[in-house]
Amino acid sequence: MATGERTWERPTVFRRREIKWAVYAGIVGFFLWSGWGVGADPARIAQGLGSLTSLLGDFFPPTATPRQATRIFEKMLESVAMAMVSTVTGIVLSIPIAFMAAENLSPKPLYALNRGFISISRAFNAIIIAIIAVKAIGFGPLAGIITITFKTVGFFSKLLAEDLEDIDMGSVDAVRAAGASPIQTLLYGVVPQIIPRFAGLSVYRWDINIRTSTIIGIVGAGGIGSVLLTAFNRYDYQYVTAILLAIVAVVLVAEGVSAVVRRRYQ
Repeated sequence: MATGERTWERPTVFRRREIKWAVYAGIVGFFLWSGWGVGADPARIAQGLGSLTSLLGDFFPPTATPRQATRIFEKMLESVAMAMVSTVTGIVLSIPIAFMAAENLSPKPLYALNRGFISISRAFNAIIIAIIAVKAIGFGPLAGIITITFKTVGFFSKLLAEDLEDIDMGSVDAVRAAGASPIQTLLYGVVPQIIPRFAGLSVYRWDINIRTSTIIGIVGAGGIGSVLLTAFNRYDYQYVTAILLAIVAVVLVAEGVSAVVRRRYQ
């Protein structure tokens, strides 16, 4: 009995070749339409690059008077303090939310409620939250702390909940079978499995919060951002460069600390 030869075909999610090429054409068409809609004109881009070249000359050399340098130092310390307080507060609030948002550890209604809260907290950009916080409690670092804490809860809870859903339930069942209470089951069956990931996420979120704290001051939520906006408004571009270099230095230090800590835990 003769058998027909079968040739290998690359796996695809599309049932028919016509559908595949139609989807590809749709993606390309949407990209071109989007570019046209936002005014991505090649001539305009070329003109902007020419203006950028001359503008960059106004940014150098970086310059700051002693009073300005003191201002940069004070506001950078404020940004770092905001990031630290927000990270600790956000993580503390995230832990119970993450446990209640883990499908394998939480009842369905509680799971849905906390997943909904996480989705809402992740839906808004930090600048939008900062504007609302400033309107609610006024200018200053407290508005920034509330903003970064809110964003930390959404980020940290989601990733920690997903890690909790991936734990080995066999270990949890073994601890429970030994007669452990629900709290003991969490402490000895769940927590040891997520500690390394928890530490890595904490440092990573602190790194993100350092960068966020340097921006939200633009809308009055404290930190170095307010000084940066003032310098831009005064067209003091050399002072702007000094501020940007300070931000870059702090972010690089935070990145280095984050990398070292994550490497040690991994």
